[in-house]
Amino acid sequence: MQSRLFTGLALCGVAAASANVIPRQTAAPSTTASSAPEVTAISSCHFHGSQMFCMAGTTEFQVKTTPTQTTDIPAQFTGCHHHGSEMYCIGPTGDDVEVDPMTDEGTAGGDHDHDHDGGGNSTGGSSGGSSDNKHCHFHAGVEHCVGDGESEGGGKPQCDKVSRDYNVPLRVGLLFAILATSALGVFGPILLTKFLPNKLNVAFTILKQFGTGIIISTAFVHLYTHASLMLGNKCLGDLGYEAVTSAIVMAGIFLSFLVEFVGHRIVLAKTRSTASMSPADRARAMLSSEVVSILVMEAGILFHSLLIGLTLVVAGDSVFLTLFVVIVFHQIFEGLALGSRIATIGTAADTQVAHGHCGGFNNGSGSKDADKTTSSPTEEAMRISSSDGDSDRVGLSMKKKLGLASLFAFITPIGMAIGIGVLHKFNGNDRSTLLAIGTLDALSAGILVWVGLVEMWAADWMTGAHGKKAELADANLLTVGLAGAALIAGMALMSLLGKWA
Repeated sequence: MQSRLFTGLALCGVAAASANVIPRQTAAPSTTASSAPEVTAISSCHFHGSQMFCMAGTTEFQVKTTPTQTTDIPAQFTGCHHHGSEMYCIGPTGDDVEVDPMTDEGTAGGDHDHDHDGGGNSTGGSSGGSSDNKHCHFHAGVEHCVGDGESEGGGKPQCDKVSRDYNVPLRVGLLFAILATSALGVFGPILLTKFLPNKLNVAFTILKQFGTGIIISTAFVHLYTHASLMLGNKCLGDLGYEAVTSAIVMAGIFLSFLVEFVGHRIVLAKTRSTASMSPADRARAMLSSEVVSILVMEAGILFHSLLIGLTLVVAGDSVFLTLFVVIVFHQIFEGLALGSRIATIGTAADTQVAHGHCGGFNNGSGSKDADKTTSSPTEEAMRISSSDGDSDRVGLSMKKKLGLASLFAFITPIGMAIGIGVLHKFNGNDRSTLLAIGTLDALSAGILVWVGLVEMWAADWMTGAHGKKAELADANLLTVGLAGAALIAGMALMSLLGKWA
């Protein structure tokens, strides 16, 4: 009886199958999530135009929620996971951010719908299925882009103009901030000597040595390095001479020497042509030589500062604020270096007039004991006042000192204004642009090498200059120690800034 029942059930199953009765089946799981890259975090975040992209290995991900380029770029997004077919990662604030892995259908890992030089067209494009991922950064305000696995010395150069959106109002506003900080640095020492002439002798000696370190570091770490980057850029092609940067720096050194040597010869000829020249006249001749030296120094600084303003403005928003902060400190330090030298113009002239000789131009009329005079420059100047009350003091007027300082205060904002004017036309990788900026940087480096090593370091510590003896050659050990520490501090701080600018 039971066997018949089982036989009947089997026959019913066969009948159902013959009548296309199909049991319900469970759908296969979606393969979308499994086909996506298995990553838990993305990093190496960067901007292309207004969009943020991050990397996980060799795969690039577009971050759908993009912060403005004036904010800090997150170091990474972690805890990546899937919601259905969409991928999300956790941002620095703890929020889920949608990310889109670049696929081969339009946003490819091979052929992208954007270029990695910030939006401009690449010169080489992608060929042979090679990866076109580019990572861009700035050297001396000019963008350099390299692909995955390639160094800056390899791959095809990206020389076309980079198109991107710039925060122009921010740049205009910060132009005035640069003007204020530059003025603070350069006018500060001059005004201090005006109102506290007799109380800052040692302080100014230390400040001048700090400025000497700033100038030397600016010449080597900033200008020489930047010129090498510009003139070594692959977009220039083969210049045919590897030492072109060093040759231009050497030319700057020679031009500085030539200008100062001619000035010295002119002054020496004047002092010899008039045997009866008064001490005041000789001091004026010496002052002219000192002013020439300051003008040579300022020329190198002005070229450099103009280029700083230009390259600051054209830098991308992703690095603009960081570069701006660095330039603020740079301008203050360089302003102090220049202002402390302008502030002391004529101090030696006053002293030499009061002593009755003119240093190297005294023709034997001075006394050795005169160098031991302890009165201040102001008191010495008063001692040579004429009987009718008109002062015969030899020195540069406050108006002229402020005029020299004003050139520095305004030159970087002028460079920024020029940069804003050409912001959407400037191509930092254009051959003529690289040649112009590289040449000016190298010439400025040569000028500041001469001024920093010869006119400032050697003159203050060993040889003397412009009719005055070296102020630190026989100074007490405390002053020498403090001045040496200031010199090293100036070089170290300005070299540290070279990491970012």
